[in-house]
Amino acid sequence: MKRVKYSKIRKLQPNMLEYSGSFPDVPISMQLFIYTEDHFEEYNDLSLREIEEVLKNSSAESIKWFNLHGLHDIELLQEIGEFFQIQSYIMAEILNFGRRTRVEDLDDTLFFSLKALLPYQEFQKSVDIEQISFIMQPNLLLSFQEKRGEFFHIIRERIREKIGQVRKRDSSYLLYLLIDSLMDSFFITLDVVEDNVEQILFDARTKYHKEILINIEEYTQELNDIKRAVMPMREILNNVKTLHDKKTTHHTIISKDSLIFYDRLQYKSIEILDQVEYNLNKLDSATNYYFSAQSNRMNEIMKVLTIVSVIFIPLTFIVGVYGMNFENMPELKAENGYFMTLLGMLILVLVMIGYFKWKRWF
Repeated sequence: MKRVKYSKIRKLQPNMLEYSGSFPDVPISMQLFIYTEDHFEEYNDLSLREIEEVLKNSSAESIKWFNLHGLHDIELLQEIGEFFQIQSYIMAEILNFGRRTRVEDLDDTLFFSLKALLPYQEFQKSVDIEQISFIMQPNLLLSFQEKRGEFFHIIRERIREKIGQVRKRDSSYLLYLLIDSLMDSFFITLDVVEDNVEQILFDARTKYHKEILINIEEYTQELNDIKRAVMPMREILNNVKTLHDKKTTHHTIISKDSLIFYDRLQYKSIEILDQVEYNLNKLDSATNYYFSAQSNRMNEIMKVLTIVSVIFIPLTFIVGVYGMNFENMPELKAENGYFMTLLGMLILVLVMIGYFKWKRWF
């Protein structure tokens, strides 16, 4: 899966549908769930025309969940937008993968564009971020994914097996479950990243390789990418209640009973950000510890070299004195002068080492 880049990209026309993703060859598949508390229908790999017929014959009270995998067929996206009466610029936003997380309220339509993390493997060098869009209308939820994934597998099983409250509640509760599933991917990824950060912190304390700094920089970038994906999500979840307060009860797409669940999502986004900040602080500590250890190691090396230099300075002086060619140097005529000089130099070295030890200089 492509990694979303938060950088300047080529600007697209607001109402022009143009695919900006990385999977133009992914097979397109459509899936439709229609359910009530006592009834359930599932349709896979149908054409849009067949899905339109199924929806027209379904009851107005039933919840419909339409999911599309593959977004490179512009003509199909235009037909979907026309059938569900979705504004063209919203359909264009679905295909624009360089935009940040956002929510937009359009009277009887609510548009979500969120970032999700693909399952993180330990051998990976980067975090893969996927954009998933949702459009919610009364008793109808549309979801758009660039390629097939396993984000919503558990939710599909809960609908099929009538597990939990999903079959008893409205489409806003279904949207909550889908967003909650996307947020779980952040926790799964952060668990793996946190283990790697712990290993980096251990390596920074025990090793002195430059690869440690490279790993610190890589994981710092990954955590910042996660942070930039979650922060707007926290903002839009906070705005959901604001959108609800601006409307009358009968005109609100997200029901009042479901608001408490969106509050939980906001708390989860805050928890994710706290975990990201915690790991970023760990990486900062690893960086500081690495440089401190390197500085201390260099100081130890310089201390040893300085002590060696100080020891050899007087020895060099003695050698220099006796290297002068003066005839009236009494020691030059002494029978044991050579050995006495070596003995004196050895005693001098031992005295200096003993003095340094007494001063605890090493």
